Amino acid sequence: MISLVKRNVKLYFKDKGMFLTSLITPIILLVLYGTFLSGTYRSIFEDSLSIFNVSSSLIDGCVAAQLVSSLLAVSCITVSFCSNLLMVQDKANGIRMDLDITPIKKSTIALSYSIATFISSVLINIVATFICLGYMKYMGWYLSIIDIISLFVDVILLVLFGTLLSSCITFPLSTQGQASAVGTIISAGYGFICGAYMPISQFSTAVQKVILCLPGTYGTSLLRNHCFNGIFKEMKSLNIPFELIQSLKKSMDCDLTVFDHLIEVNTMYIIVIGTLMGLTVIYILLNRKGKK
Repeated sequence: MISLVKRNVKLYFKDKGMFLTSLITPIILLVLYGTFLSGTYRSIFEDSLSIFNVSSSLIDGCVAAQLVSSLLAVSCITVSFCSNLLMVQDKANGIRMDLDITPIKKSTIALSYSIATFISSVLINIVATFICLGYMKYMGWYLSIIDIISLFVDVILLVLFGTLLSSCITFPLSTQGQASAVGTIISAGYGFICGAYMPISQFSTAVQKVILCLPGTYGTSLLRNHCFNGIFKEMKSLNIPFELIQSLKKSMDCDLTVFDHLIEVNTMYIIVIGTLMGLTVIYILLNRKGKK
């Protein structure tokens, strides 16, 4: 198991094409927000808080929190998918057939891919998180130690979610074309369905109901809550009306409502962890079926 995990991790970082592909979406998102959307969100925050005496640092902190939470929400999933494409490459190149004729159990081989994907993705996203924290420090720092720890916990949970989801989706794939198609679809579409590219409140009511049924949405909201938590506390200290703060929370997807019930942060964790358990069961069943 250890040897296979080391082999998979080394191959991922050695394959420059696969490694750079996994970074395309975060880079695109960074350029998109930095070039186009940062000004839009800055205008939204400035208009909402125009009648209050707030510093430019607070406005910059809001923009940074929006960017960081969006980037990490997408990066944790897309990097996991790109890393897990090694499993498909091994099938396409015939390497998996060589592994299957060895005395190694197929369950061990399958688990090694998932563990290697998790390790590779965590390493990249932890580095990305530190960079994002540096960006937030430069723009406007309102995070507490609890917020930082919670942010890292969110990243690890989302990487694990991306690892298990990609393992289930890529398991039946066997060609490079299929892998490229799935990778493209995930990279292009996941940011929309998880609320990273656009706040859920901007979609129609019907689309909102669909998005709220997806577990990735709650992962994005967890990141939003922990990035904005210190900012909202600062707003309270400035005596900004509670109603306005709640409106900002809802517009930024910090507060999610399902059937007129507010979803608490603890409930979001339960939803994400429950999804992880469900995906684990599905991946085990897929491997057992494949073994037969």
